[in-house]
Amino acid sequence: MELVALHKRVIGLDVHQVQITACAIIEESDGTMRIEQRQFGAFKRDRRALAKWAASLAPDKVVMESTGIYWKSPYAALEAAGICAQVVNARHVKHVPGRKTDVGDAQWLATLARAGLLRASFVPPMALRELRLIARQRQKLVGQLSSEKNRLHKVLTDGGIRLGVVVSDLHGQSARAMVKAIVAGWPPHQVLELASRRLKASREELFGALQGELTGSHDCQGSGPRSS
Repeated sequence: MELVALHKRVIGLDVHQVQITACAIIEESDGTMRIEQRQFGAFKRDRRALAKWAASLAPDKVVMESTGIYWKSPYAALEAAGICAQVVNARHVKHVPGRKTDVGDAQWLATLARAGLLRASFVPPMALRELRLIARQRQKLVGQLSSEKNRLHKVLTDGGIRLGVVVSDLHGQSARAMVKAIVAGWPPHQVLELASRRLKASREELFGALQGELTGSHDCQGSGPRSS
């Protein structure tokens, strides 16, 4: 398929975990065209070399596929060098007709970019990307905390301890102190001394809820049933 050129200087990047293959298609002022191919590693020094090489060609467009997370560090290196690369959806690239099997991925990307056939995905600015990473990590940690809280409730219930029935917050200060004492092997009457006077449950109710038996197997028990 013959593609009409809209851009004269383009670079396609085929990004993998340990290697970046680059292909530049350059149309000179006299109308001649040259193809320059390079390979770079994935380390920081290699990404800097990639950015320096790309900047020396003064490209109209630099494109790469959004393959996993591997595109992010080369993108950042190019961004630091003042090059705003375009990240395109790999599925969209595959749907463009006319690809030849003897054309490498990087060259094919450059060819499509030269003809203006690729649609760039939205990539937020660096500050927003960093904020999004922090937000995702926080969401992950909150989810892990919630999972562990649920696991604690199930382990206590499995051991016959019904503390969660008589206190409104099993993870409040008073309840946490009692749970730690239970885990440490304190008898119920001693654990009861740690209960706050602000708890609505009576001492008898609390004492009854503390009756149970935790064994060593509860240290690694999940939500599954405990064998008798």
